Amino acid sequence: MSGKHESHPEIVKRLKRAQGHLSSVIEMIESGRSCLELAQQLHAVEKAVGNAKTTLIHDHIDHCLEESIGPQNKAERATLDEFRQLSKYL
Repeated sequence: MSGKHESHPEIVKRLKRAQGHLSSVIEMIESGRSCLELAQQLHAVEKAVGNAKTTLIHDHIDHCLEESIGPQNKAERATLDEFRQLSKYL
């Protein structure tokens, strides 16, 4: 299991987007922008980080766990697929 995956560049892109949003929020607070605008931007930060986390978890399930477990029949695969679906609630 390698520490770097095909999805990592996309995750970095999402996190850099979140970083940019967060910098904007800090500037907005310092300049006295409205709470509604701040809340909207904070929501964008949360979504970007959440999407990065989901992508990372799904990539881990799809590659690392499957690689460790090895070939599976349909019934065994169903458990891993269910876990993948459950992970969206993390």
